[in-house]
Amino acid sequence: MALTRRKAKPGDSAVKAEDLVAFYKDMLLIRRFEEKAGQLYGMGLINGFCHLYIGQEAVVVGMQSTISNVRDSVITSYRDHGHMLACGMDPKGVMAELTGRAGGYSKGKGGSMHMFSLEKKFYGGHGIVGAQVPLGTGLAFAHKYSEDGGICLCYLGDGAVNQGQVYESFNMASLWKLPVVYVIENNKYAMGTSTERSSAGNDLYRRGAAYDIPGKQIDGMDVLAVKAAGEEAVARARAGEGPYILEMKTYRYRGHSMSDPAKYRTKEEVAKMREQHDPIDQLRKKLLDSGAVTEDRLKEIDRDAKAVISEAADFAQNSPEPEASELYTDILIEA
Repeated sequence: MALTRRKAKPGDSAVKAEDLVAFYKDMLLIRRFEEKAGQLYGMGLINGFCHLYIGQEAVVVGMQSTISNVRDSVITSYRDHGHMLACGMDPKGVMAELTGRAGGYSKGKGGSMHMFSLEKKFYGGHGIVGAQVPLGTGLAFAHKYSEDGGICLCYLGDGAVNQGQVYESFNMASLWKLPVVYVIENNKYAMGTSTERSSAGNDLYRRGAAYDIPGKQIDGMDVLAVKAAGEEAVARARAGEGPYILEMKTYRYRGHSMSDPAKYRTKEEVAKMREQHDPIDQLRKKLLDSGAVTEDRLKEIDRDAKAVISEAADFAQNSPEPEASELYTDILIEA
């Protein structure tokens, strides 16, 4: 989607109605995709790990609206389907990869956690906790070295923040003033342990202070708050002022992965978050209250999203499995 690049505060009417509708469409598409992925996993059509993004949609949709799909790069961890869709990757290719089919972005050999698109400048999808942070820092170095004007959005979770390579990356990024924004998606529980029990100091945006990296904590359930903070951080990085840390306070409704019963939190806690802070419902109410759209229009948007996802699921199930010979391809590329 093409958005007008402007400064905006949470709830600011300066954001055009069509932009709000675009945010709503993108968040809803991600949610419907993840719901369908959960269904296919339950049917045995998706194997291995599958980490759903349901509840966190505002983070990636808000942040992606602040960058250029032409020159900027994106990298993230294993809860990545939403990031792929927000980057403009085809739901068919993403779903086909989830089901291990040849029509997937990694030819059915990467699965849920390892998809890439050079066209969309999406560099994964990484299964090792924190591994994407030094890689993202390297992407930022490439932008600076080539003087292409690009920046890197490097997403990581609250669990990854305690990994050593994260701080090596922070040091290098600050030392060389690399154009990177580290987006911490703090959904409170990492794999299943709350930040209160796993992190000494719960203000994760302060973790770059020792390296002179500024940071800010944002309501990651509010797409407009995310967009406003993202624009500030991206502008700073693009101006050559170095890295920035954004801690997005968000929440996942499902377990860490499909095999996680999430017994470490109460059903009442999850229900309260959905009722009071759901990013899609909040934007839906804003759109209706402003008169920007009608109830019928929102229902039409939902039907369209479901149709796109249904088509993607059909494509995935009808796409062939990789040939046995594919086991030996894409092992090494000489650059």
